[in-house]
Amino acid sequence: MIRRKLILGAAAAAIALATAPAFADESDITFTENEITHDAADFFGITTEAAAKVVQRVFRDLGRPDAYIKGDEGSGAFFVGERYGSGWLIRKNYDPKKVYWKGPSVGLDIGGNASKCFTLVYNLKKESRMYQRFPGVEGTFYFVAGIGVLYMRSGGVTLAPMRTGLGLRTGVNAQYQEYTERRDWFPL
Repeated sequence: MIRRKLILGAAAAAIALATAPAFADESDITFTENEITHDAADFFGITTEAAAKVVQRVFRDLGRPDAYIKGDEGSGAFFVGERYGSGWLIRKNYDPKKVYWKGPSVGLDIGGNASKCFTLVYNLKKESRMYQRFPGVEGTFYFVAGIGVLYMRSGGVTLAPMRTGLGLRTGVNAQYQEYTERRDWFPL
C-alpha cells in the first residue's frame, strides 16, 4: 500500500513537472529597445528618432528594463524645492498599477516646471520593491522645453527617469524621490 502511494505520488510529480511552464526567459519579462522607443515617442509626442537617441543611451548603460512608469509631475524650487508626480507602472504580464512619487530637494536651484516623465525601471522583480526612496543629484536647465535623464538606485532597483518639460528652471540639486501606492502631500 505504501509502495503504491509512493509510485503514484512520484508519477503525479513527474507529470506536474513535465507540464509546468518553463522559466520565463528575459524577453517575456523585459522590454526591448524598440518597444521602449515607440512607447516613449508616443508618450512624449516626439519623433521616434528623437526618443531613440535618449533610449539608446540608457540601454547602453543599463540594458533592458523590466518595467516602466509613464506619468506627469510638477516641481518648483527656491534653493529648497518639492516634486510631486503620478503615473502608471507598466510591467509585462501584469495590469498597469497607479503609482505616486514625491520628494524634497536642496541646492542652487531656482524656478519651476511641469514635466512628462517616462521612467525605466530595472531589477524590480516584485512590485513592492518599487515603494521606497531613491536618492539622486540632478542638474536642470529648463527654458520652454528640454529633455533630461537621471539615474537613481536604491535597494537593488535602478530608475532612469526621462523628463521633458515646460517651465523656467535652472540649477543643481540633491534630492530623493519616494514612490508610494497612495498620494501623500507631505514632502518628506
